[in-house]
Amino acid sequence: MESDPPADPLTELRRLCLALPESTERISHGEPTWFVRDRKVFVTYADRHHDDRLAFWCAAGPGVQEALVAADPARFFRPSYVGGRGWLGVYLDVPVDWTEIAEIVADAYRAIAPKKLIARLDG
Repeated sequence: MESDPPADPLTELRRLCLALPESTERISHGEPTWFVRDRKVFVTYADRHHDDRLAFWCAAGPGVQEALVAADPARFFRPSYVGGRGWLGVYLDVPVDWTEIAEIVADAYRAIAPKKLIARLDG
């Protein structure tokens, strides 16, 4: 179910990311960014980073970026720099389905995390 963005989408995105096993947060390229085991990025916040939009960028499985952008370009986009590697951009300045965002974040984590951590997430 879509809803208006929360007063602070960063707080909700942070909650989703840090709930995942061995995830950490630090600033990278001037934005809050979440890592698996403090090494590999799976989500980065984009607060008007390269345009005037509020969004996040995340790892995505093969074909996911293309399918979601084609299906709903008002909510999804190909981000600068990492879009060529299949990463997905998700706008947060539109009505947001936070249940769907939680699934996208978990899938981003699965795309980056080692099998042992994925097993912890799924177990």
